[in-house]
Amino acid sequence: MLSWKWKTFEELTLDELYRLLALRSEVFVLEQKSFYRDLDGADRACHHLLGEETQGAEGPSLAAYLRAVPPGLKFPEASLGRIVTAPGARGSGQGKVLLEKGLAFIESTYPGVAIRIGAQHYLQRFYEGFGFRRVTDVYDEDGIPHIDMVRPAPSPPR
Repeated sequence: MLSWKWKTFEELTLDELYRLLALRSEVFVLEQKSFYRDLDGADRACHHLLGEETQGAEGPSLAAYLRAVPPGLKFPEASLGRIVTAPGARGSGQGKVLLEKGLAFIESTYPGVAIRIGAQHYLQRFYEGFGFRRVTDVYDEDGIPHIDMVRPAPSPPR
């Protein structure tokens, strides 16, 4: 069971910032062998969701993470990015919980706004299960096939 918390950049402790950057590096750079500019300047304007496991005297371990990106920063729509689950937490269903929490945050913080993601192509079906639809052809981003996907804004009630 993970403990979930949302934080602005300013609210992150140094330890939390270190752990989220370490997880992003472990998965995106080392595991996926993608050399890219992780520190893109967007983190300061984003909200960060941390899913932590408590591990005794060692303190918490970051098992899942994403950042919620406000509309107009990366895309005209709101976005979720740097969506990552630690290797040891995969297969536990926490990736789905992570995405559900991210979507709920975007919908409550930016009501009536569509959500766009730059998704790794192999995850297309996963994201389609959350209402996203592919809107671009496959493109290369840092050596990994990606697609853009959009989840339309909910229709206003009548």
